[in-house]
Amino acid sequence: MASSVEIMNPSSRVLETAATPVFQPGKLAVDVIQVDHNAVPTPPIPILIAAPKDAGTYPVAMLLHGFCLQNHFYEQVLKHIASFGFIMVAPQFHISIISIGDTDDIAAAAKVTDWLPEGLPLVLPKGVEPELSKLALAGHSRGGHTAFSLVLGHGKTNLKFSALIGLDPVAGTSKSSQLPPKILTYDPSSFDIAMPVLVIGTGLGEEKKNIFFPACAPKDVNHREFYTECKPPCYYFVTKDYGHLDMLDDDAPKFMTCLCKDGNNCKDRMRRSVAGIMVAFLKAVLNDEDGDLRVILKDPGMAPTTLDPIEQRSA
Repeated sequence: MASSVEIMNPSSRVLETAATPVFQPGKLAVDVIQVDHNAVPTPPIPILIAAPKDAGTYPVAMLLHGFCLQNHFYEQVLKHIASFGFIMVAPQFHISIISIGDTDDIAAAAKVTDWLPEGLPLVLPKGVEPELSKLALAGHSRGGHTAFSLVLGHGKTNLKFSALIGLDPVAGTSKSSQLPPKILTYDPSSFDIAMPVLVIGTGLGEEKKNIFFPACAPKDVNHREFYTECKPPCYYFVTKDYGHLDMLDDDAPKFMTCLCKDGNNCKDRMRRSVAGIMVAFLKAVLNDEDGDLRVILKDPGMAPTTLDPIEQRSA
């Protein structure tokens, strides 16, 4: 099937206050909930949840953290998205400094997904219900590889995902050294993914911090290749002046964030850009409300950061 490719022309202006509301926190108050082995039914691994406090039924999105990171490093992004009426679920994978493959994390993500129908309603604020027929999966860094791998069938779940998001996804250290399972084929539109996909990359991710550390999101295994291999409909935004870990909370340990090239600007702008784009995408795909996404695509200068390049491919 032929597809159309639209490359946006980013505005050079970056506004301090975005004209579309998704780049500022939403109107809903948010609860942050830690779920561990004391919960019944017990989740397969610890989980951090950000959910609206107001009674209602809300779509659900699961965010998988990056290599050697903690789920609470993403709390500001999780709370921002939840404030627009989404229940955010962030599992905590086992942390190992040796990366030998992604099989265990894929299996763990699948188990958390299957825990949601029975376990999630019991830990949410009173009157808050999950709408699991509207379920999205997102992942940052290696967690992006985990998310794509799960959707591509390297893990099995009883629930079906309706949307997929890669946040500066990474599939290994180089084209010849992919993280197992090897999902990148280097053929355009080769991913067998039958749902809308959003890929957000960073402009500095493929640059080295210094001569001692490799790039955190190396060329040929990063956001550009993930987007290229997606089928339409898919969306692509790059935060030009920010690095691989700049979306994390400010209190993320410096011994972790110092490993990656970072931007010199306010990290809050990066977090609001990433969260705002995710909100616009989730509203469009899960709620059939595409106004904010269309506004950002038409005038990306409304974002708190410079977005360049921007592309979308529609069927």
